[in-house]
Parts: sequence; structure tokens; C-alpha cells
Amino acid sequence: MEKLLFVYNSFSGRHNAFLDSLLKLVRPKYQQCKLYELTHGAFSEKKAWKEFRQNSGIEMEFLHLDEFRKKYASKFGYKFTFPIVLWEDERELGILISTEELAELKNVEELIGLIKTRA
Repeated sequence: MEKLLFVYNSFSGRHNAFLDSLLKLVRPKYQQCKLYELTHGAFSEKKAWKEFRQNSGIEMEFLHLDEFRKKYASKFGYKFTFPIVLWEDERELGILISTEELAELKNVEELIGLIKTRA
């Protein structure tokens, strides 16, 4: 495993980020992307996640759905559901944490624990 890929179930760009943040404030139960919900508050990255990300020693890349499709479509197609956490090496991608598993996590600490166990 060379690195982990975190793929959000949302599209890139300021406009989309603004709309997602606004919906989160107006409709707190709104959940387009469980991965984003676990790692971010309404306006910024959660402190525990940021500390883990910076100190883990694991190479990580964060992509929005459109960015992932553009970068990996020709290699791997669209065989995944999103959000998802993948591992990548020179030849392939594999699932580290599935969409269904992410949906079951209750907080960022559970996400961090699962990554530590599997990575």
C-alpha cells in the first residue's frame, strides 16, 4: 500500500463547498457525504482528524467525486460507491473502508481507529 485515497461523495469547487456548508447549517440532518461529516465541521476540518492526518505517517490523498473519476476512470472504471476510503499501490486500488462501513461510523475517533487497524 503506497497511500490511502479518501473520496468524498461531493463535487469540487467553491460553489459546491458553499452549498454543502449552507445545507449543513439549514438542515443539520442533511448528509450527502458521511466521510465529510466525520472529518469536518460546518466550516473546517475537525481538530482530531487534522492531528491524525498530520501525524499518522500515512500518505493520504483527498479527492472529490469528479476529481476521482477524472484521475482514475481510465485505469479502474467506476466500480466503487462513494464516499469510500481506498488503498493504492503501483498496480491497483482496493477498498480499505467501504461506503457501508463509513455509514455505520458514529464519529471521527471511530474512523481513526478503523484506519489504524487496517492501514
